[in-house]
Amino acid sequence: MSQKIDGNLQVPQALRSVTNPASKPGVSSDSPARPVDAADSLRLTGEATNLQAIERELTTAPAIDAQRVAAVRESLQNGTYTINPDAIASRMLELDQQLHG
Repeated sequence: MSQKIDGNLQVPQALRSVTNPASKPGVSSDSPARPVDAADSLRLTGEATNLQAIERELTTAPAIDAQRVAAVRESLQNGTYTINPDAIASRMLELDQQLHG
């Protein structure tokens, strides 16, 4: 089966009809639409307010502590940097506790 495409497509009348919204039940065309008054409100908890304050502080703080980096770099170059495995393990356990409760 083949069809010739010539740009003169005839659309059936049933597809062309547009429903008038005023003809639907419950819809009136004599009064204009008006905005609905908002009754919702939002109140932040103390924890949410604290989180917002922390977020503001973090956005203004530098991402890298340049003085700390310089001190570690100097002690690495001098050979005086010491690694404390107990402190590292303790901090890792604290972080795990914070994350998993």
